[in-house]
Amino acid sequence: MFHVVLHAPEIPNNTGNIGRTVAVTGGVLHLIHPLGFETDEKALRRAGLDYWQRLDVREYADFATYLQEAKPKRLFLFSAKGGKAPWEATLHAGDHLLFGGESQGVPDGVHETVKSRFGEEAMLRLPMLGGPRRPSLNLGSTVCAALYEGVRQNFSQFGGPLE
Repeated sequence: MFHVVLHAPEIPNNTGNIGRTVAVTGGVLHLIHPLGFETDEKALRRAGLDYWQRLDVREYADFATYLQEAKPKRLFLFSAKGGKAPWEATLHAGDHLLFGGESQGVPDGVHETVKSRFGEEAMLRLPMLGGPRRPSLNLGSTVCAALYEGVRQNFSQFGGPLE
């Protein structure tokens, strides 16, 4: 239903958790290099990602290659620098939801490319309490919240019963 795009993810357990969420919602996982882990068969087996072979995973050398090969018609960038919340946007089946790596987010150049190509309305964020002592959400939690908001908005098109 949705394309989840991870730009330079660093933590294999987060990516594994995200992959499971994408799999159970019928989506596609796009990984933009560099990755902070290996995705070869031995590494996946060691991490216990037995479902990985059933997941549609696509990898790209960089963001420009992703744009050229995946050709997203609509893309939303989730960032602390984003604008409105995902429930204030209209998400459609087939949309691409882009998230940055755990420690760096996405580079400024990616922000600018998304704004210029998809518009200011493509910039989304999950609201959080601010302040110097508050942590930010875990990447897996952020993806899950955003993805399920898209599922909620498109429930009738999900293509099967949710159990």
